[in-house]
Amino acid sequence: MDSVVPALQRHPKRLTAFVAALLLCGGGGAFAVASLAPDAADMPVREVAYAVDTLPLQAQVDALDVHRFNLYRSETTRSSDTARSLLDRLGIQDAAAVAYLSSDARVRQALLGRAGRAVTAEATDDHRLHKLSVRWAADGNNFQRLVIERGERGFASRVEQAPLVASSQLASGTIRSTLFAATDDAGLPESVATQVAEMFAADIDFRALRKGDRFSVVYETLEADGEVLRAGRVLSAEFESNGKTHQAMWFQEPGQKGGYYALDGQSLRRAFLTSPMEFSRMTSGFANRFHPILQTWRAHLGVDYAAPIGTAVRTVGDGVIEFAGVQNGFGNVIYVKHRNDMVTVYAHLSRILVKKGESVEQGTEIGAVGMTGWTTGPHLHFEFRVNGEHQDPTTIAKQSEVGTVSAAAKAQFERTASVMRQQLSSAAAIQQASAE
Repeated sequence: MDSVVPALQRHPKRLTAFVAALLLCGGGGAFAVASLAPDAADMPVREVAYAVDTLPLQAQVDALDVHRFNLYRSETTRSSDTARSLLDRLGIQDAAAVAYLSSDARVRQALLGRAGRAVTAEATDDHRLHKLSVRWAADGNNFQRLVIERGERGFASRVEQAPLVASSQLASGTIRSTLFAATDDAGLPESVATQVAEMFAADIDFRALRKGDRFSVVYETLEADGEVLRAGRVLSAEFESNGKTHQAMWFQEPGQKGGYYALDGQSLRRAFLTSPMEFSRMTSGFANRFHPILQTWRAHLGVDYAAPIGTAVRTVGDGVIEFAGVQNGFGNVIYVKHRNDMVTVYAHLSRILVKKGESVEQGTEIGAVGMTGWTTGPHLHFEFRVNGEHQDPTTIAKQSEVGTVSAAAKAQFERTASVMRQQLSSAAAIQQASAE
């Protein structure tokens, strides 16, 4: 090794040439091997076949071929429904079912001609009726269910009763034009919108809402077989109008009649209602009316409300019927005497539902709007008299005394109010998120 190193140092160029020759020979050898390999296209081909067991799918195909499945659909009955028209809407083509529904006494009594009842149909895949269920509210806590079912011997019907299941829902909305347009957009039942208007009637004029006013509502729903049968009571509500926020909730003290309270414990119930008619879609256009015969405004003597004939009229406060009959230009008229020499007058009625001497409670229906007496159109003339002097009924209602939650129930009220605040906040958050 000692003699090789000096030799390498003396002849470096020869060493470099030698190494280069080795590399070139190696590359040439590799090239020669690659170029002498056979063409893949000329290589022999051998086919290999293996037996494969068939997957057991035929049994499943055969089972699906004979399998029958049922179809389900829900509808709401109409007053004009016949057996055929109802089944047609449900997608059922079954002459035997039409014949049975048309002839069965239970069906004729509980289904045909009854509007607003929930119907669920179960049909075979060839559109024959298998089972039909009809549900409607029986009383405050229960519902009835009419069941028509096909058996081996044909159809049979039965009526069952079951308890309603209470639940609650949140909703909110913003006023663009009217209260009912906004509640329709929010998916609220009309009964819920009416309750909200009645709750805040002493503080908000719902016939003069502003664009941008908003509301949030927590209300009860009553369910039958997992489906909402009807809306129940409003549990709490918030209404922001003209920059002011109004809140209320339902509360019942033990052993007492329940009612609506502001969340600070002040009762919303007044001794007198602000209007002799319940606020509704039909009456939401009420306005003071220029008297067409006397050619004068009658606001100093009372308020004339334009409304369709037959609209229910209610007493605005507890009292006793002082007069119920026909009187000069008032036509059919009712006088209700209240405490402290207060009297309310309801004139031009189409019908009278009470008699002299009868006691009535606030909100009792006593008659209906008409056009009897001196009038050229259907309306209600309403007066509020104190010691014989005419007073503004809206002012009287707002000035009537307000109750509060008792000290014994205050702690329970505060706990309930805390929950209601959270729910109303959640409803408002949902509305804000949907708006974004």
